[in-house]
Amino acid sequence: MMKKLLIIVAVTSLGLLFIKRKDMTLKQSILKVAYPIIAKTSRVFGDKGGIERNAANVKPITSFYNLKGVSVNGEVIDFSALKGTQVLIVNTASDCGYTGQYAELQKLNEQYNGRLVIFGFPANDFKDQEKGEDNAIASFCKVNYGVTFQLMKKSKVVKGDSQNEVYRWLSDKHMNGWNNKAPEWNFSKYFINRDGILTHYFGPAVSPLSKEVVENL
Repeated sequence: MMKKLLIIVAVTSLGLLFIKRKDMTLKQSILKVAYPIIAKTSRVFGDKGGIERNAANVKPITSFYNLKGVSVNGEVIDFSALKGTQVLIVNTASDCGYTGQYAELQKLNEQYNGRLVIFGFPANDFKDQEKGEDNAIASFCKVNYGVTFQLMKKSKVVKGDSQNEVYRWLSDKHMNGWNNKAPEWNFSKYFINRDGILTHYFGPAVSPLSKEVVENL
């Protein structure tokens, strides 16, 4: 029995060493490999896959184009420059079961380059799944997922006094016109159309490459 147990431990250890990449923690390596299973399971059981729609096409009370954000490199980005462009805003994390969506977001960015601007907002709001600093986050995304879409400075996206002003707009109907829903987990998504109207909220389990997202582009 002991011999069998040792063999199992040895095989498991070798498997984990094979999975682990030098530029990832063991957890991150496992999550990257496991993402397709996590995504499929989420779709089957409907967990975190909700969609909210602005069916009445309600216009914002406070203009989306009045907002500003700070990039991961410290550059101030004036959202007035986004007029006439579709925008997808996503809160991200490096140690989440949905971290594999970085690759899907990058693919979406490449497919719709010039028609869509994607902003990734790293946040440590859910189970400490983004503990890294800005430089480490940017490096992780570039090396492991080839990310070239715009990453923003790490901030708070959940409601509270320190909530990022962009997310305050996204989750306050008195500003965006209709939606009060803040991110429920990492990789929640908000879609803003060419007129600066928030049209959709997509739950974390909704793939960036899903029909529900792509049909709006």
